[in-house]
Amino acid sequence: MFKKIQILVQKFPFLSFLGNKYAITLIAFIVWMLFFDNYSYFEHRFLNGQIDELNDNKKYYKSEIAKDSVKIKNLKNDNMTEKYAREKYFMKKDSEDIYIIEFEEDKIKDSLLEAKK
Repeated sequence: MFKKIQILVQKFPFLSFLGNKYAITLIAFIVWMLFFDNYSYFEHRFLNGQIDELNDNKKYYKSEIAKDSVKIKNLKNDNMTEKYAREKYFMKKDSEDIYIIEFEEDKIKDSLLEAKK
């Protein structure tokens, strides 16, 4: 095996470090840590990506919780509850008639807002 290394070093002088057992050990260690170990560099990169994604989800859900808590606080008021029911679900009192007028521009804006969500 040593003769094979000598032949390689003669053909390619930049491989002269292969004769050093510490260099070979270091190279083997680096390859092991990069590719084969349970805590390899690539595994850490993948896990860090997942952590970043989960942190982004956490921020999004916290903002949604804040928005929903404001809506819930507003809905505790009877006037706001009635207003929300009338606007969102087209509810009415028994003695009322409701006419819904939709404009084409409003439909386009609503569809764009839903597409963004």
